[in-house]
Amino acid sequence: MITAKIGNRIRELRTQTGLSQEKFAQKIGMDRTYFASVELGKRNISIVNIEKIANGLEISLSELFKDI
Repeated sequence: MITAKIGNRIRELRTQTGLSQEKFAQKIGMDRTYFASVELGKRNISIVNIEKIANGLEISLSELFKDI
């Protein structure tokens, strides 16, 4: 499912930053439990929140979706 693929990609990129879910969620102004559910593929996340995540990771949207 696409939500799981996106969640896995986000988790992979976030772990490369060395930030915990909590610290990263704070950085981008997102609730930690919501962010955790995104990484687990349990949310149909909006494009606005996808952009927040990409900006927090300091990557483009195209890089976020690479290989998905």
